[in-house]
Amino acid sequence: MSENELSWGPGVATGVGSMPGTDAREAVKTVVGSLEALPYLPELPGRGPGADMTGRTAGLLVEVFAHLEPSGWRISDRPGRDTRRARSWLGEDLDALEEFARDHQGPLKVSAVGPWTLAAALELRGGEAALSDPGACRDLAGSLAEGLRGHLAEVRRRVPGARLVLQLDEPSLPAVLDGRIRSASGYRTHRAVDRGVVEGALREIGQVVQEAEGALIVHSCAPRVPFGLLRRAGAQGISFDFSLLTEREDEAIGEAVEAGTRLFAGVVPGTDSRLSDPAGSVMGVRTLWRRLGLAPGILAESVVVTPSCGLAGASPAYARAALAHCVRAAASLADNPE
Repeated sequence: MSENELSWGPGVATGVGSMPGTDAREAVKTVVGSLEALPYLPELPGRGPGADMTGRTAGLLVEVFAHLEPSGWRISDRPGRDTRRARSWLGEDLDALEEFARDHQGPLKVSAVGPWTLAAALELRGGEAALSDPGACRDLAGSLAEGLRGHLAEVRRRVPGARLVLQLDEPSLPAVLDGRIRSASGYRTHRAVDRGVVEGALREIGQVVQEAEGALIVHSCAPRVPFGLLRRAGAQGISFDFSLLTEREDEAIGEAVEAGTRLFAGVVPGTDSRLSDPAGSVMGVRTLWRRLGLAPGILAESVVVTPSCGLAGASPAYARAALAHCVRAAASLADNPE
């Protein structure tokens, strides 16, 4: 997979990350069976602490450890039972992936919390967010990069035919950039992080992905996704909740598409809802395309259809239906881009 290209055909769908339930084998079987073009390694936060996205990513860190406090995850001096539990559950997930996807040939997506959402979520020993300490942010980003290097190598070992796609989950990134992350007391907010520093940390992880011959995408299900910053930082795809877009993002989205960035458009509700017809689910995407004056011929190759966010809060039946609906909606874009 080249540095600037996510290589698959038109009309592709995938999921965001989480699935309901606690059975790793069932979740992976569902995902691999539903999403032949772009399956992913699901997360199962219903299992408890350590299976949540922050705990799972904390278990990947190198020479940085975390344990669970009543207030959340806190950096530790040494690995404890929370770290061991997170690593054990990830091992179960990888075993299931190997069982059901070992012969998969093509793109395969894995995810981890990005460095800035991680810095906003992990507490230092005194209880303040790591985001408050620039040195701690640098250490976290470096530790995460090294942990992801090993994780990607392990996934490739288990699924040799996979072309790896790493999704960094950054729901807190807009708030980090705007200085809206609250302190532990709640009475103030942490200072906005310089955009160049933010880009640099993301680019460091992008380099790890590039060395693994993979591709980097960034997911944020928050308003005001910084499309331009993510593209400059090396993200080859940007994943977002389509319902949160406003016309003020139009210019940045148009520039991203023209630069070859893939848009992972979250158009299917992530919790139990009545699903419209597949073509209706992507009507807004077609409207955006016309408003931006983009060529209809590139629509189905530029857009990947996804749920709006993870499916952990959905019923198992709805989660299966939502993934199948994404596949049909993506096919409708390919069949009728106009």
